[in-house]
Formats: sequence, C-alpha cells, structure tokens
Amino acid sequence: MRNQMTSGEALLWSRLAGSQLGVPFRRQVPLAGRFIADFFAPSARLVVEVDGAYHQLRSAADARRDRVLARLGIRVLRVDDSLVRSNLDAALALVRDALAHNP
Repeated sequence: MRNQMTSGEALLWSRLAGSQLGVPFRRQVPLAGRFIADFFAPSARLVVEVDGAYHQLRSAADARRDRVLARLGIRVLRVDDSLVRSNLDAALALVRDALAHNP
C-alpha cells in the first residue's frame, strides 16, 4: 500500500471521494488477500485503476490480477493516467459508464 497518491490518482480521487458519483468509493483497498486496488466501489463491485507507464511493463501480471478479481465477481476498469491528467471529465465518463453497466 502507498500513502502517497500519484497526481492522476489524486485528481480522480478528488471526484470519487464522498460518493460524488452516487456510490461510495474507498481507496487503497486490499482484495483477494494479495492485491491493492487504487479505488473500489464495494456496492458496484468495481475496481478503478489509474495506470501509468509502470503498468505498460507489467501488462501480463495486471491481466492475471484482473482474471482473479473477475472470478470473485469484481470488475476492473483501467484508466490511463495521462487521460486522467489531460481530460478528467473523459476519465470520469468511463467510470460513470462502468457504474451504469453494473451487471
């Protein structure tokens, strides 16, 4: 777990905190005993990950992680850090769309 958020995470959290999108999100949430989600909306079973350049180097590991979470009924939305920093409204639209299409 990290105490310090990246700039993209901080921006997105400023709009997810306090149930601003209609559901409560928590940050830095341990899941499945070994994963830490950037943001998690338990009621929607949705993880939102802000992926920077580091994640380009670990796409296979991220895919395995996403499959484990999917088996637990948890959806993962990966949002590119550069999108969050350059167009926060577009990033939020992705989150809203994921929340609206909650199975």
